[in-house]
Amino acid sequence: MAKNYEIDMLHGAILPKLLKLSVPLMLSSILQLLFNAADIIVVGNFASEYSLAAVGATTALVNLMTNLFLGLSTGSNVIVSHYMGEGSDEKVNRTIHTSIFFAIASGLLLTAGGIIFARQLLTIMQTPPEVLELSAVYLRIYFAGMVAMMIYNFGSSILRSKGDTKRPLYFLALSGGINVILNLIFVILLKMDVAGVALATVISQCVSAGLILKCLINETGAFQFRFSELRPDGRIARKILRIGIPAGFQGVVFSLSNVVIQSSVNSFGYIVMAGSSAAASIEGFVWVSMNAFSQGALTFVSQNMGAKKYSRINRIALISCVCGAVTGLVLGNAAYLFGTPLLRIYDSRPDVIAAGLIRMSMVCCFYFTCGLMDCIVGAIRGMGFAVTPTIVSMLGACGLRIIWIYTIFRVPENHTVLMLFLSYPVSWIITFLTHLVCYIFMRRRFPKADAEAAEDQSIIESSQ
Repeated sequence: MAKNYEIDMLHGAILPKLLKLSVPLMLSSILQLLFNAADIIVVGNFASEYSLAAVGATTALVNLMTNLFLGLSTGSNVIVSHYMGEGSDEKVNRTIHTSIFFAIASGLLLTAGGIIFARQLLTIMQTPPEVLELSAVYLRIYFAGMVAMMIYNFGSSILRSKGDTKRPLYFLALSGGINVILNLIFVILLKMDVAGVALATVISQCVSAGLILKCLINETGAFQFRFSELRPDGRIARKILRIGIPAGFQGVVFSLSNVVIQSSVNSFGYIVMAGSSAAASIEGFVWVSMNAFSQGALTFVSQNMGAKKYSRINRIALISCVCGAVTGLVLGNAAYLFGTPLLRIYDSRPDVIAAGLIRMSMVCCFYFTCGLMDCIVGAIRGMGFAVTPTIVSMLGACGLRIIWIYTIFRVPENHTVLMLFLSYPVSWIITFLTHLVCYIFMRRRFPKADAEAAEDQSIIESSQ
């Protein structure tokens, strides 16, 4: 049965198979976003006037704390895919058990850190006093579910390495429905405010994590998970960390720049905070749709590198970039075009909607450039290069945003919400072009034609 979910990434046309992998992944990511969107919609319509801003104020901080560990799941994907291309079932199985060990350990660390330091971190972000306590309550409960969140993300990353993106979609459809129902019960009936939406999210994450674990336990062959073998393999752990830590660190630095931007948003008051939170939620659906093709590029390139199918690498990168850019161009501009009714779902106040539209005009309309950037990074990581894209992203997207805020944005006539969000498209364009140059040079390190054997591993390691 498990074979029905697999995709042959080493032979045949690339586009149909990339779509077969990426579209369910896209839908899964959208459902995962619905967890937070449901939180925001429910508190925006049925909770106190500060609740929407309180939930929105935690988003950048949650991403900052989780991205480092979620980067390790990227490392798991690359290593499992590479070993699949090699045809090494034993190494695939050891990678899976090492990955789940990382998931549990990182989840426990995040839970402890989030619960203990929630209020202090929110204070550092200049969260306004009127929303600080509500944000702290939401954050502490949300982080109680970090082990489940990590297990789901690592587990789905493992399944994705063989092309199985359908079952994670089914699991999220079920848990997403549970989340929405519990939101309504906890907030409307039980009047639990932000604590209710956080608790609903935690319960739904536990459901999805349980289903993904059951799926891996019921697998046969290389992908079967056994609790009795739950221990890290030192050699494989180092390989996962070599790919995953730079990927996670890039996510942390991106989130850090977003925390700086969120702090600037907070300085404009809770109306702008609410509008920005609603707009960011809408933008998230566009981003995950584009990012599905980045994950597709990473998985396809990793498997083909393991199998020495070098002739397919450029085509995979090109097709992924085109798919990501077209998705961002269509969905991003559609989101802005229908921005008013979409924002009204979150908050009906005209001033909140106006604030949200300002952000969407700068982010959504230019989001396709972010899609290009992410897809070329996916191809670079799939080739085994982890450090270079991290450095480029730090200096490009992240560094430029921080410099923008502390220079251009500080000029009195530029101190506007519009100028603040202009930093996004400027950083995406510059960073994509830099990544593209890096990809061209890195691709030249490998043969153009397929090979039965190559010294690609030594090439990768010598380039880090």
